[in-house]
Amino acid sequence: MKIPTIYYKRTRFTARLPETYRYSPAHYWLNEIEPGIWQVGFTKFATRMLGDIVEFEFKVAPGTTIETGQVIGWTEGFKALSDVYSAASGEFLGVNPALQESITLLDNDPFGEGWLYTVKGTPGPGSTGVHGYISILDATIDKMIASRHSQGELENV
Repeated sequence: MKIPTIYYKRTRFTARLPETYRYSPAHYWLNEIEPGIWQVGFTKFATRMLGDIVEFEFKVAPGTTIETGQVIGWTEGFKALSDVYSAASGEFLGVNPALQESITLLDNDPFGEGWLYTVKGTPGPGSTGVHGYISILDATIDKMIASRHSQGELENV
């Protein structure tokens, strides 16, 4: 079943954002796969900022209670090393096993097979629908452009 998406384009960045997902201000998506069970992944914007992801590790075990905003692991991309935060509160159910076989799923299919982990619980209070996330993206990209222009660099988002 194909998930309906909204096409987003701003400067050089484009994405097809799934309409039914929730999004966090920290550029994670959440998809409710069963009542109260959420798959969580990086948005395409997050993977673009990290660069090609080469390694990751989670610091919590399945069954652990986690809170929104808690550091639960890390990821390393060609452009950045970053903590992985929980985008939901509840019980950590585990990491996407497919990533052990093909970490490139994070870059190649960020809104699908490239999900990071699952949680039984509720999305963080700052999560929003797709239109709210578009506003977050607009503000983030505008800030990046303003910063680059103030530094005399060319727009390269």
